[in-house]
Amino acid sequence: MMLGEQLPALSGLAASIGVGLFFLVAGIDQWRHRTLLPGVIANYRLLPRRLIVLAARLLPVVEVATGAALLVGLRPLPQLLGIALLLLFAAAMAINIARGRGHIDCGCGHGALRHTIGWPLVIRNGALAAFLALRLPTPPAFGAIDLATAVAAGIASALLCLLFQSLAALAASPAHRR
Repeated sequence: MMLGEQLPALSGLAASIGVGLFFLVAGIDQWRHRTLLPGVIANYRLLPRRLIVLAARLLPVVEVATGAALLVGLRPLPQLLGIALLLLFAAAMAINIARGRGHIDCGCGHGALRHTIGWPLVIRNGALAAFLALRLPTPPAFGAIDLATAVAAGIASALLCLLFQSLAALAASPAHRR
């Protein structure tokens, strides 16, 4: 198979790894700060009160399971679930931005770093969903170098997303504004 034919499949594998790591980190962090999560979800004002606690209990589990499934290469359900979650989060943020509520915490970062929602996060989630959609077709068999390249690219993309997310949260923090 020529590199031009293999590149979309390698990009899709890198996407699965990167988004898988992203979900895994987010889910673990949300579990670690699970006492804050119901308040974060309630701030979006999209769910009835009776569903907020249930959503807060399920979300970290779903994110960790989706992330782990993407990392081990299960398909296509984890990709579809990942795409759905990313688009759901993007829609929830967009609705609140449109309502003039861009001041609320996105809930996607470290519990100690408040990260307000904004169009860059909506675009990021849409881009990650599109990136993840690259993996939906049946992938070809890869050689060791191709797999190593996809793994490195996936790890790098997850780390870059987390880095920019943390930098944005730090830049918006009250301590940084002094």
